Amino acid sequence: MQKCDITGKGKQFGNNVSFSQRHTKKVWKPNLQIKTVVLGGQKVKLKLSTQAIRTMKRKGLLKV
Repeated sequence: MQKCDITGKGKQFGNNVSFSQRHTKKVWKPNLQIKTVVLGGQKVKLKLSTQAIRTMKRKGLLKV
């Protein structure tokens, strides 16, 4: 499933609108990466969005 384990960010739906104003269905998927994070002394693999990874790095929760 395309969903971030921390933020819950998932697929977004909308319409692709061409120059001739035709509307076709479109899906935007989040950029997910699998990262190994240490939680409570244990290594856990999580699916994280790149935005969540950036935030965790900024807050000092994720080592590079």
